[in-house]
Amino acid sequence: MKYFATVGDHTFEIEINKDGVMVDGKSITIDLQQSGVSQLYSLLLNGASFEILIEDTRQSYDVTLRGEQFRVQIEDERTRRLNAGRQGPALPSGDLTVKAPIPGLIVKVLVQQGDEIIEDQPLMILEAMKMENEIRALRSGTVRKVEVNAGQRVEQNEVLMVVG
Repeated sequence: MKYFATVGDHTFEIEINKDGVMVDGKSITIDLQQSGVSQLYSLLLNGASFEILIEDTRQSYDVTLRGEQFRVQIEDERTRRLNAGRQGPALPSGDLTVKAPIPGLIVKVLVQQGDEIIEDQPLMILEAMKMENEIRALRSGTVRKVEVNAGQRVEQNEVLMVVG
């Protein structure tokens, strides 16, 4: 069976069958055994011994090895094919208009014109129905223009800022 493990920007192809384990087409010798505590494991990898902590989150695993933590997402072949078909359209290049998803009050603007931003970074706080909602960046870029200020009321689909 094939699996795909993504750590950061790199995806590893893992094939497990009766003959052993292959990672990116290279054979490895591996043994993983639970070590008493439910999240602690003993790992033998190509003759080297490691203790690792594996915490199962809803969509991934947090793996701690030698004091360093890695977020690992695992997909089998079927899930990978299904997820590839579900991916939304690619975001357009060039300027991207950030619009209010719902009417409300701008509580705080967290960035200003000229700021470099990264994907999923909070841009502003919008209060609607007594709940604060973070408006996040859909992609990395530069804030070209901020159209609103803290304390300003906005309507649904009103332009909040432009990111280039």
